[in-house]
Amino acid sequence: MTETIRTDWTREEIAALFNLPFTELLFRAAEVHRQHHRPDEVQLCTLLSIKTGGCPEDCGYCSQSVKADSGVEATKLMDVREVLQRAAQARDAGSQRFCMGAAWRNPKDRDMPRIVEIVKGVSAMGMETCMTLGMLEPHQAKQLAEAGLDYYNHNVDTGPEYYERVISTRSYEDRLDTLANVRQAGINVCSGGIVGMGETREDRVGFVHTLATLERHPESVPVNALVPVKGTVLGDMLADTPLAKIDDIEFVRTVAVARIAMPMSMVRLSAGRESMSEATQAMCFMAGANSIFTGDKLLTAPNAGDDEDAAMLARLGMKPLEGEEPARACKAVEKAQ
Repeated sequence: MTETIRTDWTREEIAALFNLPFTELLFRAAEVHRQHHRPDEVQLCTLLSIKTGGCPEDCGYCSQSVKADSGVEATKLMDVREVLQRAAQARDAGSQRFCMGAAWRNPKDRDMPRIVEIVKGVSAMGMETCMTLGMLEPHQAKQLAEAGLDYYNHNVDTGPEYYERVISTRSYEDRLDTLANVRQAGINVCSGGIVGMGETREDRVGFVHTLATLERHPESVPVNALVPVKGTVLGDMLADTPLAKIDDIEFVRTVAVARIAMPMSMVRLSAGRESMSEATQAMCFMAGANSIFTGDKLLTAPNAGDDEDAAMLARLGMKPLEGEEPARACKAVEKAQ
């Protein structure tokens, strides 16, 4: 790929994309998608919570925060053997990527040997690996890289101006510093956010702009729709002001703009799918989404389920991603950025 990938987008340019007529935006996003990805293929991923609840952060959307009255109980880090069993089940069900999340502000050094063992074990199964453990120090990122971790997920969550209305225990710069540590270690970056948290379109512009102007685009960009959970700040807010919930067309717009601004990235249609119609999900695929999470649960939130996903993809004439694994293929992307 000899095309130069832009990292100099202005907020005005991204806002102009959001403001395009909907069908024109989808057309442009589909064109970009077809230039860089197979339009009829979707990567199937599975997400497992390997340590649930008890997180000291106050993220307003999260049921795992100690600040939330969500009923989620804190657990200890899962045993390596149990994680590998779950990974094998996911692989046998057709998943190509296994993502693991721990509800920590940051991992402790005493936890790293077990984390390293998990990464090595899942990698040995031939699956693409991703972890999200909170903030990382450079030496921890290096350990994960040496273990063979393909991706590290650390979302920016929203635009910089809206961020402080969602989280106060971790700054926007903290998040960017972790992304820099991951990149420096040679691990592929997975970073996206959540839409539908009461933010404005201008905030969504800022969200895409942040990621699209990093020195290198994230190889993976998950776009989540907020799943309102009772007992969380945002879940309770949306229960009181339901009009704050993002509509489906605006969600698809966000996916389309992310695809145009970051053409080589895997755009992941993540949380919130269980409440979306198949028509909305189909529009997301048209707009450039090319990865979904399968299974009945995403960490603690409900998900569509393997059978429903298989039936939907069959109706749409789509199939699981084939060929070179994206994480391995990213080495070629580096030369284009």
